[in-house]
Amino acid sequence: MALEQQLSEAQIAVHWREEEYYQPPARFIGQANAADPAILEQFREERFPECFKAYADLLDWDEYWHTTLDTSNPPFWKWFAGGRLNASYNCVDRHLARDRNKAALIWVPEPESEATQVITYQELYSRVNEFAALLRDFGGVQAGDRVTFHMPMVPELPVAMLACARLGVIHSEVFGGFSGAACGDRIADSGSRILVTSDGYWRNGELIDHKVKADEAIEAAAKQGADVDKVLVWRRNPGEYASKSPMVEGRDFFVDEVLADYRGKRVEPVSMPAEAPLFLMYTSGTTGRPKGCQHSTGGYLAYVTGTSKYYQDIHPEDTYWCAADIGWITGHSYIVYGPLALGTTTVLYEGVPTYPDAGRLWRIAERLGVTIFHTAPTTIRMLRKLGPDEPAKYDYHFKHMTTVGEPIEPDVWRWYYNVVGKGEAVIDDTWWQTETGGFLGATLPALQPMKPGSCGPGVLGIYPVIYDENGDEVEAGSGKAGNICIRNPWPGIFETIWGQPERFVSTYYEKYCRDKNSTDWHDWPYLAGDGAVQAADGYFRILGRIDDVINVAGHRLGTKELESASLTVDEVAEAAAVPVIDEMCGRAVEMYVALNPGFSASKDVEDKVVAAIERDIGKIARPKAVWIVADMPKTRSGKIMRRVIASVSNFADVGDVTTLANPEIVDGIRQQVQSEKVARGETPRELTPEELEEIRSFGQSE
Repeated sequence: MALEQQLSEAQIAVHWREEEYYQPPARFIGQANAADPAILEQFREERFPECFKAYADLLDWDEYWHTTLDTSNPPFWKWFAGGRLNASYNCVDRHLARDRNKAALIWVPEPESEATQVITYQELYSRVNEFAALLRDFGGVQAGDRVTFHMPMVPELPVAMLACARLGVIHSEVFGGFSGAACGDRIADSGSRILVTSDGYWRNGELIDHKVKADEAIEAAAKQGADVDKVLVWRRNPGEYASKSPMVEGRDFFVDEVLADYRGKRVEPVSMPAEAPLFLMYTSGTTGRPKGCQHSTGGYLAYVTGTSKYYQDIHPEDTYWCAADIGWITGHSYIVYGPLALGTTTVLYEGVPTYPDAGRLWRIAERLGVTIFHTAPTTIRMLRKLGPDEPAKYDYHFKHMTTVGEPIEPDVWRWYYNVVGKGEAVIDDTWWQTETGGFLGATLPALQPMKPGSCGPGVLGIYPVIYDENGDEVEAGSGKAGNICIRNPWPGIFETIWGQPERFVSTYYEKYCRDKNSTDWHDWPYLAGDGAVQAADGYFRILGRIDDVINVAGHRLGTKELESASLTVDEVAEAAAVPVIDEMCGRAVEMYVALNPGFSASKDVEDKVVAAIERDIGKIARPKAVWIVADMPKTRSGKIMRRVIASVSNFADVGDVTTLANPEIVDGIRQQVQSEKVARGETPRELTPEELEEIRSFGQSE
């Protein structure tokens, strides 16, 4: 009890050692967009919010703004108030005079036998205009209406996004791997009357029937009183139909057939207020009503353009590849809007990174001459496991690499740097969220050294702070962790939760708001929902979601440091920490690990994992069990579903696993773990409703 009283609820036990610095190569510094330290002065807090004029000036405006930051209705901030612009114009039209014949998009199909598709800025302009004309005249939409997309990684998706933006129509893309029911929920929440989808796409060597999900989505939306007028179906191969789902007459239309009436059509871009919504992005892993993050046109586009230029160091002549999915915020910000606003060439890949083998990404990078590479730690860990020596076989050279989506363990970071980057590339380990629009924490690559495991300081114009539960600041270098917050608004921040303004305030601002009647932004810190620790040098280490912390006898242990310690064991490829209800400690830790090729499960490996955790963290974190499994249950985006294995460990219902990338492995893991527990005499007691809810919600941020 005394231990528990010593730690406030926001404080998470932190035992990670500080890592060494890595300096950017001189060759990178010499060509960097942000190589002059004066830029750090330009974005100091004393110059906020006017410092963000530098980002807005990267865009073409129809009308200049009169107020950089309107705080009259907090926390519903308005950036560049009075300004007008069009996002589609900024991403396409304005590049035509100089670069009409330059590649805007390079699309790589998953089957290696299929030709890569290159779409120039001129061709993109034509396609965007034609689809915009179709949406306006055939679909009957106008500025402010919502259109839902449920699309895979095909070039028609950015075309459709930019067509909506051209019209001032709000787009809402649902990740293609989500179920039809999940899509239907989002249709109903947004009030969309048009669904744009695809008949099929290639994934892991299989042509997936995608249109069937559209029928499920329409049915799910109808149950909530939402009617969809039209379903527009892009065909993976025009003239062929990749689905067994019948087309419903009067509702379903093949886009390639309807487009014949709109060839050569041109649509004037609609000049939109800066604060007009550009798109909705629904966050994953939430319970209850979907949470639609509403992003603005002017503030959002300025922010992703500025961060793309200075943090990812994108030049117009670069070939840039973000190997994420456009169905997530990363794809919106850093595949489509940011890179295209800068007039660069952005690469899209249809399939999985390990098909047909673990060298696929590096072959693509070599063939296309990719200079900037951007992916998630999940993908990096998978590639390290399946093809640790593959990058050396290919003659590609990155100048810059980004990681996104979750903290990256130092050992994995070093493999990324030394093997994937060949010691030649800088790494930006970025921290941000769906809600934030763009990066919040990262190193400015030519000016600030890299440190494995740390995202770095707040990015330009972002002023982070760590608070404890009482709202007191946790000092840098104290070794204590707490809730990371952002003290100020920024242009990329979402405007509200669609249709749920009260939830917006209660979730992100209520906890640390000092005065609800104040119009001073200083009184409205943004609660990110992540635990973090700040080193004496000002660099932040993100410890994972506040709700992904395991409280062992009063010590609140971040899952990331447990997993990072496990990954120092040579045999271990992937690791996941989950809580188990324990009568003695309240909660105990169990580790799930998957091994690198060539290694077999053994007591010796289990002991090495335990020893690594005790060495790096301490005996308080000693896992109750280490389970060596053939593979981890994963989402379609490759993230480990900790909720599922936590349920297995606690003999709870694993819930719906049909949307996992590998649902077939769950029964095997359950049989392995639970039979062994029963054999050990660990007969489970019935969990309370509160305990069940805790297990169900564990890892929900994944």
